[in-house]
Parts: sequence; C-alpha cells; structure tokens
Amino acid sequence: MDSTVAAQHREQRFRRLYDSAYVDLLRFVSRRVHPSHAEDVVSEVMLVAWRRLDDVPSDLSSARAWLFGVARHTLLNTGRRERKQEGLPVRLADAAPVVADGDHDADLVAVRADIATAWRALSPVHQEALALAVFDGLSAPEAAIVLDISPTAFRLRLSRARKALTRLVSSGQADDPLPGDITYSRSPR
Repeated sequence: MDSTVAAQHREQRFRRLYDSAYVDLLRFVSRRVHPSHAEDVVSEVMLVAWRRLDDVPSDLSSARAWLFGVARHTLLNTGRRERKQEGLPVRLADAAPVVADGDHDADLVAVRADIATAWRALSPVHQEALALAVFDGLSAPEAAIVLDISPTAFRLRLSRARKALTRLVSSGQADDPLPGDITYSRSPR
C-alpha cells in the first residue's frame, strides 16, 4: 500500500471513529466537567486517538470504551493537583418529571427527588460506576476498560454503588453520608 493510500485509509478510519463516538463522548465528559470545558476535553481525547490510532480497537464498541478511558484519564490528570481520588464525580441532571397530557405523577416526582438527593451523597467512585452502566450504557467489560480494572472488579464496584444508592434512597437520609460506607481507590485486578 503506498503512503498516500495508507494516509487516506488512516483518515477514513479516524473519521468513522469520530463520527460514531463524538456525541457519546461529549455527553460522557459533560457529566464530569463544566459544560464549557467539555468540548476542550473531547478535543484532547480525539487528538490522542489520532496519534494512537493503531492502538484504538477496531471493534466500534471497544473503541468507544477505549475513548471513554482516555477521557477519564485526561480528566483525572487535569484535576489530579486539585483532588486525590480515583473516582470522578458525575453530575446528575436536574430531573424534570416526564409529564404526559399535563398529568403529574406525585410518586414519580418524589422518587426522582429522592434519587437526585441520594446521588449527591454518593461517593465519586459510586457515581462513576453507576453513570458508566446506566447513563453511558457500557457493559461490564467496556466499563472495566474505561476504569482500567477487571470486569469482575467493575461488577463488584457497580453492585456496591447500587446498594449504596438503594440504602440512601430507602433510608430517606440522603443528605447524611452512610455510616461505614466503603470508599476505595482501586479494585484488584
């Protein structure tokens, strides 16, 4: 393959990756930094992807997880001077209830308010695990790539996060931290 064809092939591969992952990546980053900084972070991630295109998995699902991992590491490196933790806090959007035909479901509004309050009381590690699984729709192996841990470690982390959220919501004490709640920096491989 001559160098011109190789360069075109490389550019096409990058464009496919960019087109298929940009929106999800921007959404992922926007939940973790102020929205005014999200595009800058995504630009840095895409620059890394361009430079290391040969390292990007060819499977789109794995490539997406790889990009999320690069984004997470970029965010951790940027904020490492300001915080010494392995988890990234994730903002939960203000939950406006879905209203059909002007009908308000008071129970739904109350549950969303409880979850939003409980979310703020979760550790960044728990927020991150739940966000990767629920908001970003990643499987355990994909989320494990993002966090640089094993799929089993991610499943354990997600299980703990779900239990913590459930305890906070059911206790009604979401503003108080859970007694004895586990904060850990890295699960074993």
